[in-house]
Amino acid sequence: MKYVILIQSNPQSLAVWETLTDQQRTDLGLGHLRLTEQMREAGVLVASEGLGDPALATQVSVRDGKTITSDGPYAEVKEHLAGFYLIDVADLDEAVAWAAKAPDAAYTRVEVRPVLDMSTWEF
Repeated sequence: MKYVILIQSNPQSLAVWETLTDQQRTDLGLGHLRLTEQMREAGVLVASEGLGDPALATQVSVRDGKTITSDGPYAEVKEHLAGFYLIDVADLDEAVAWAAKAPDAAYTRVEVRPVLDMSTWEF
């Protein structure tokens, strides 16, 4: 079963970030690289990426058949997705065990969410 481990940036995580030393910040980043490698070696990693700053985002909508785009930054955003791990594991317990290894879990929270399997849906 596939699960996504979501790493959020929010006021709580940013407050923690501000208290970290340069070495702790470096260790956090290296911890993500090590976790990615551990997941790869265990055969559970589907994908893992950090995401760019929300100020670089483009929002897309369609109205009356026309595509409308708008660029960031979006001042109202207090929380955004900073990165993710997509894993394929046996069950939620295993997904939680991997999520607990995410460096951010030691400072704030990470979210584990099942991926909706739409392969059996008829269209």
